[in-house]
Amino acid sequence: MLRPRIIPCLLVKNGGLVKTVKFGTSKYVGDPINAVRIFNEKEVDEIIVIDIDASAHGREPNYALIKNLAAECRMPLCYGGGVKTVDQFRRLVSLGVEKVAISSAAIENANLVADAAAQVGSQSVAVVIDVKKVGANAAYQVFTHNGTKNTGHDPVQVAEKMDKLGAGEIIVNSIDHDGEMKGYDLELINRVRAATTRPMSVLGGAGSLQDIAKVIEMFGCIGVAAGSLFVFKGVFRAVLINYPTRGEKDALIRKAMGK
Repeated sequence: MLRPRIIPCLLVKNGGLVKTVKFGTSKYVGDPINAVRIFNEKEVDEIIVIDIDASAHGREPNYALIKNLAAECRMPLCYGGGVKTVDQFRRLVSLGVEKVAISSAAIENANLVADAAAQVGSQSVAVVIDVKKVGANAAYQVFTHNGTKNTGHDPVQVAEKMDKLGAGEIIVNSIDHDGEMKGYDLELINRVRAATTRPMSVLGGAGSLQDIAKVIEMFGCIGVAAGSLFVFKGVFRAVLINYPTRGEKDALIRKAMGK
């Protein structure tokens, strides 16, 4: 049986580690290689690294940085940003990336999901669905290009489509909750969880380990990712890479799953 995963998510811009709030202005917080080394020591379950500007600016992935990150990682690495072709999928996997995440490319060219799954295996294809509430009725809609382009698509319909195309994992990210550290968007998670049979990870809003536990308790086997929670400490958000110990993590998961 799959086990819930607690996943640090690192945002990269111009080669540096940054953090954002609601996908807004980024704050530099350090070197991603150093962060990975610390997370190695803390025995994290998995790590997600997203280049937040690559797709928005039409850039290729930074292969040199990714090669260095993959060489340092002692945990599964998921990378996203600037990926548009199957050849890029193959190159990233050859560098040691276990999962390649796509967002705008999946929306603009759905066949890429099926083609990449056929070439590198569905387990290496993750689709990121960035979601924001829009309009007077606060309807959930999917955004791409670092939250600057509203696709007009409903996240549930996108998840269903990517599931059928063979995506190995769906990653749901709440733009409204990004960096706020006030908890996950549980309604959004519930809607998308009901729409896909694929492994799913969620991102956006974690302010405490209790927020993570609540998601696991409500939805069971799911990947729970966080950015600010694992790079900031305290009310003044001092930069400090942190992660629960193995004992703390195991106890949290057991309690959340009622075991």
